[in-house]
Amino acid sequence: MKNILLYIALTIILTSCDKEKFNSDNSTQEPPKANIENLRQASYPIGAAININTLKNNVGYRNTIIKEMSSITAENAMKMNTISIGRKQYNFDDADYLVNFAQENNIRVHGHTLIWYKHTPTWVSNFSGTTEDWKTIMKEYIQDVVGRYKGKVASWDVVNEIINDNGTLRDCIWLQKIGPEYIELAFQYAHEADPEAILFYNDYGHEYSHTRRYTVNHISDSLARKGVPIHGIGLQMHTNINRSVNDLRYAIIAAAVTKLKVHVSEFDVAVNPDKKSITFTEELALKQKESYRAVFKAMMDIPENQRFGVTMWGVHDPSSWLSVNPDWALPFNDKFERKPAYDGILQGIYK
Repeated sequence: MKNILLYIALTIILTSCDKEKFNSDNSTQEPPKANIENLRQASYPIGAAININTLKNNVGYRNTIIKEMSSITAENAMKMNTISIGRKQYNFDDADYLVNFAQENNIRVHGHTLIWYKHTPTWVSNFSGTTEDWKTIMKEYIQDVVGRYKGKVASWDVVNEIINDNGTLRDCIWLQKIGPEYIELAFQYAHEADPEAILFYNDYGHEYSHTRRYTVNHISDSLARKGVPIHGIGLQMHTNINRSVNDLRYAIIAAAVTKLKVHVSEFDVAVNPDKKSITFTEELALKQKESYRAVFKAMMDIPENQRFGVTMWGVHDPSSWLSVNPDWALPFNDKFERKPAYDGILQGIYK
C-alpha cells in the first residue's frame, strides 16, 4: 500500500508541472531567468566542492567561490583518511583552513563524509577488538570531528554509499565488525556531538536506478520513523547530457516524498561521457544547460523547507574530476566565465 501511495503522489506531482519547462525539444521560447547578480542571491543555497590546494593558490578560483557560492563542501579535506592519522590522532589543517575561509566569507559548510567504505585509514583496517571496541572507535572519531566543528559545520554526510546496486548493504569494515547497527549508531553519535547539525545519508544512482532510489529513500524514511536523527537525503547525481531531464527531476521529487531535506550533493553534467568529443561545442553547451535547468527547477518544486541546496562537484571545468576525460561538466569555464549552464541555473530558480 505504501508503494502504491508513493507512486500516486509522484504521478500527481510530475503530471501537474509545466512540461514545456522540461521537454526542451518542443520549446520555442527561452524560459525567463532569475534576476539576480550571482548564485549567492538564489532562494536556496548553491555551492561547490572545494579543493584546498586550489583554494590557497588560485585567485580566480577563490574569488569565484566568494562571489557565487553560499555553501561549500570539502572535496577531500574532511574524509577519514585525510583527518585521522591514528586513534584520537588528527590532522585538521586542511579542514580548519576550509572552515575558517567559510566563516570569513559567510559561507555555509557541509561536512563530507564521516563514514565511508573507501578512504579508511590503515590504523582502522588493522584495528582488532570486540564489537563494543569497534563501536567505541567509531564513536570517538565521529564525536571528535563533529565536536571540533560544532556550530561551524552546518551539516554532515554521516554515512556515504552504504548500498550495492542490488539494494543490499555494501560490505565494509564497519558492517563486518559492528553489523547493520553501525548506520544508526553513526547518526546517533554525530547528533550527540552537535545536536544542531543537519545529518544526511548520501548515495548515488537516484536518477538511473529504481532499486538504488527506492532503497536509499526507504532506508532514510525507515531510520527517521524509528527516531534516528537523520534529517536529509544526499543525491550525488554525477550525470550526463544523455540522461533524460525527467529522470533527473523524478529523482529529486521521489526523495522529497520522504519529507526529509533534499541535497543534490555532488552535481555535475558530463557532456563527453563516451569520450568522443575533443571540443566543447555550442550543441553540447545547450544540452548541458537543459540538464542544469531541470535539476534546479525540480528543487524549486519541492517544499521550501526541504530545499537544502545544490552542490556542484567542483567550481570550474579544470577543477572537475571529469576534466581529464576531457569533459566540461561545470557552469564556469577555464577562465571562470559563466557558461550556458549558468543561465540554465538562473532559469531553474526563476519564480
